[in-house]
Amino acid sequence: MALEKRVTYKASASYSTLNNYDHKTLNVWMVFHGMGHLSRYFARFFSTLDPETNYIIAPQAPSKYYLNTDSKHVGASWLTREDTLAETKNVLAYVDAVWEAENITNPSSLFILGYSQGVSIATRWIASRKIQCKQLVLHSGGIPKELKPEDFNYMDASTKVLFMHGDQDPYITPTRLSEEIKRGSSLFGSRMEVRSFEGGHEVNIDFLQNILQL
Repeated sequence: MALEKRVTYKASASYSTLNNYDHKTLNVWMVFHGMGHLSRYFARFFSTLDPETNYIIAPQAPSKYYLNTDSKHVGASWLTREDTLAETKNVLAYVDAVWEAENITNPSSLFILGYSQGVSIATRWIASRKIQCKQLVLHSGGIPKELKPEDFNYMDASTKVLFMHGDQDPYITPTRLSEEIKRGSSLFGSRMEVRSFEGGHEVNIDFLQNILQL
């Protein structure tokens, strides 16, 4: 019978940023990409935001794979159903390292966004680390079922939560949407707003920008 064992080791990993963090910065974005993205490409979705006032930090999911059989394009995944608990700890430790390396001095201007699979990482990270933010954006993804209302009791009363999705998103069916709204309402209460845009399973920063009036 094969035995599964575990080791601990040091590793390095990359992440991407967009624009500069300086005295002109008004908004800091911590953005978590979806399955199949790479952080350097995902960060480009935020290039429509004012580059002088918005600084983007895009962590990179550690597990990479070829997207097609021709092995030309590479994507990444945050988690799978395999060894999820241990992998979650590893991923959150990596996100901690990114946050520490960036040394953000004014978290009151922090926007946290998760897209698709990235929603699960964004919510787990802020819940476990008690991260205060100005705005939490749950973009076209699912909220982890293990999270409880008390995990977010630490949140400042002014923090807003937005759940946004495409009205033709094949992954956000009416049943799935109802479940996510119910789960989100139980966690965030009346602070959560739900908005839909015309489109499918796609990143829509222009729509987000209009809602947040950035």
